[in-house]
Amino acid sequence: MLHVVLFQPEIPHNTGAIGRLCLATKARLHLIKPLGFSLEDKHLKRAGLDYWQEVDVRVWESWEALRDSAEASAVFHFIECGGEKAHWEADLTALEIYLVLGPETRGIPPSVIDPAHCWRIPMHGTRSLNLATAAGIALYEAVRQRTLAGIES
Repeated sequence: MLHVVLFQPEIPHNTGAIGRLCLATKARLHLIKPLGFSLEDKHLKRAGLDYWQEVDVRVWESWEALRDSAEASAVFHFIECGGEKAHWEADLTALEIYLVLGPETRGIPPSVIDPAHCWRIPMHGTRSLNLATAAGIALYEAVRQRTLAGIES
């Protein structure tokens, strides 16, 4: 299964848009507290359109709580500007894949990142992308790889 993890997301409309991406790809969305908004936020629901109630979303009190709940075989991949290699170099074909993205203003804390599984989205002329855009790029690369490998998401 594909999982998208938003570590302490700050902007509700990004989370809503990522929720729609998760629904479209059959991925589960995980939100790590603290959240910068309420799950009742009108911007979140507007970005999620009328799909938000169908999104498979889990809210976690901490990073450790999510990690402890994951299967032992799960692979966590971190999408971060400081990644050494491009996201398409990641092997995203394990049965349980978690794509972790950080908060919009500060990224994933270094203490959370596994450097062996830290990937960047190549960019020219800008230092960052919108969080929902980055999530879409990483998520659909995982879908592409899994489709080519004959793995149903």
